[in-house]
Amino acid sequence: MSQPYRITLLPGDGIGPEIMAVAVEVLQTVGQQMHLAFDFQTALMGGAAIEATGEPLPQATIDTCKASDAVLLAAIGAPKYDTLPRHLRPETGLLGIRAALGLFANLRPAKILPQLIDASSLKREVVEGVDIMVVRELTGGIYFGEPKGIFTTEAGEKRGVSTMVYAESEIDRIGRVAFETAQKRRKKLCSVDKANVLEVSQLWRDRITALAADYPDVELSHMYVDNAAMQLVRNPRQFDTIVTGNLFGDILSDEAAMLTGSIGMLPSASLGATGPGLFEPVHGSAPDIANQDKANPIAQVLSAAMMLKYGLNEPAAGDRIEQAVMQVLEDGKRTGDIFSEGTTLVGCKAMGQAILDALKA
Repeated sequence: MSQPYRITLLPGDGIGPEIMAVAVEVLQTVGQQMHLAFDFQTALMGGAAIEATGEPLPQATIDTCKASDAVLLAAIGAPKYDTLPRHLRPETGLLGIRAALGLFANLRPAKILPQLIDASSLKREVVEGVDIMVVRELTGGIYFGEPKGIFTTEAGEKRGVSTMVYAESEIDRIGRVAFETAQKRRKKLCSVDKANVLEVSQLWRDRITALAADYPDVELSHMYVDNAAMQLVRNPRQFDTIVTGNLFGDILSDEAAMLTGSIGMLPSASLGATGPGLFEPVHGSAPDIANQDKANPIAQVLSAAMMLKYGLNEPAAGDRIEQAVMQVLEDGKRTGDIFSEGTTLVGCKAMGQAILDALKA
């Protein structure tokens, strides 16, 4: 048995604790099979942290996360916190943990699972075989640029200001992550920008183009963001790896996610230059179905698989989990969000047990 990996668990709010419990059991099982040891620590974040400490991201949580090898997050947020001042809302905790851990790269896969192809809102012939990775810059761009705020002009009119800004170093580091990701996939990288009207995008395009010389095995293309949004629903199979800035990545990764038919199926990884990565489902906390055994734990389980692959460099263990999930879907088991006629409706716990059974088979 190797030195245990220190994993910080952030169950968060809503369905978070239910789906996290499934993921932990799956990790423990695959750990026993692959001779991997895990040391799990649980910390507070989001609404759960607000209730306990009055703030969405306590310093103790930051310290615990920094001392770990990887961080596994479930989901945060609930409507009842929407009236709080912005700095006290659960979502601010998520921005805070990304900043504290220096996580600048967000990897969002969107892969059509053959068993769920009819769940997609697009025609089968459009989405069949789609397998996209969106690499989004996470700590720069218009979400973090200064100046920002709502100001009153001399004429007494309110004026809202946000600033889209990227430095060469920020573009280069996300570019390298994207090229290296493409190398592990089908060696095609599409950089998405708005260089025809935005100077910040022209710099983005110039830097990504310059980086391409270091990755001669990767085929680089460029696309304006409005065209990319259209092409994702018109001909998504043309894409392998997409790299883009924070705002465009936020939008395009959600659009790509919906190609698959259920956002409840999709994991994500947020990585920094060093230190632990953060792995979480794309979906929200779904407070309307919390504690009713209705949640779909698959995205959380696949986030654990991504953690093994990208965070702990244990790809064989990650593959094993992914194969177990595929087997359960092949067997026709479905939670409510992906249920269709002819399949078997199961709850969160039963879906977790089915994945464990498939792992042990």
